[in-house]
Amino acid sequence: MINLNKIMTENRNPKTMHLDKMSSLEIATVMNQEDQKASKSVGNVLKPIAKLIDLAYETIFHNGRVIYLGAGTSGRLGVLDASECPPTFGVSPDVFIGVIAGGNKALTTAVEGAEDSKELAVKNLKSIKLNKKDLLIGLAASGRTPYVIGGLEYANKIGCKTGSIACSKNAEISKLANIAIEVMPGPEVLTGSTRLKAGTTQKLILNMISTGAMIKMGKCYQNLMVDVVPTNKKLHIRAENIVMMATGVDRVNAIKTLKQCNYHAKTAVVMILNKCNKKEATNKLVKANGHIKNTLRRK
Repeated sequence: MINLNKIMTENRNPKTMHLDKMSSLEIATVMNQEDQKASKSVGNVLKPIAKLIDLAYETIFHNGRVIYLGAGTSGRLGVLDASECPPTFGVSPDVFIGVIAGGNKALTTAVEGAEDSKELAVKNLKSIKLNKKDLLIGLAASGRTPYVIGGLEYANKIGCKTGSIACSKNAEISKLANIAIEVMPGPEVLTGSTRLKAGTTQKLILNMISTGAMIKMGKCYQNLMVDVVPTNKKLHIRAENIVMMATGVDRVNAIKTLKQCNYHAKTAVVMILNKCNKKEATNKLVKANGHIKNTLRRK
């Protein structure tokens, strides 16, 4: 028998005991008030988040992968964050990987019993060839999901780096992680519905980890996403705008330069700032480990 009473995310919120009697405006108001607590709670765990950002960066820099492992909402959030990294930062889909209990079907439909199997997690991680170079981050709002525990235990067994994100104190997954984050947004508006505040905190933290690691990898210049992949008309225009903002040239010259480097904004920026051709810009970026700022001529 699982004792859910000890898990923060299963407690009742005293401010919503009469949720079923509230008007639509009252529901929206109390949810907004509680969501503000979610953001504030993330502010209380910035130090371990920063450590996980550094560990993610070091992992990727040394050709390892960052793998998110979770079930239900936590798993979906991991898959979401991983899937958004390739178009945003121009990285391979293998750099960030989301693994969810029950597989792709679980993204839209609950898969009965999947989160209760430690063995399934091991099987899933073996299928993607988890190894010592990787970083496995376990996600579980309750902090006790067997699927995530099994995955972290396996990762530790093979010498893989580990992290965890839970929304409960003294979480079981925290004991298995090199860097453990326990964020405490408090009981949900709708008791036990961890897609609400708990999910929001996890999304915020995942945003910080992936974005922070990519910034340290040189995937931005100033605050511009210079490695964006222009897969549609809107993103073509964004690439042009990035080049214009980073260099001060007009759109005509931005387009002219982008066409010379297959619309890769980073290369175009280096070409313009350093007054060089595509080959020279590419070589400069290689020597600078992808950081535009390190390609600029010293005065």
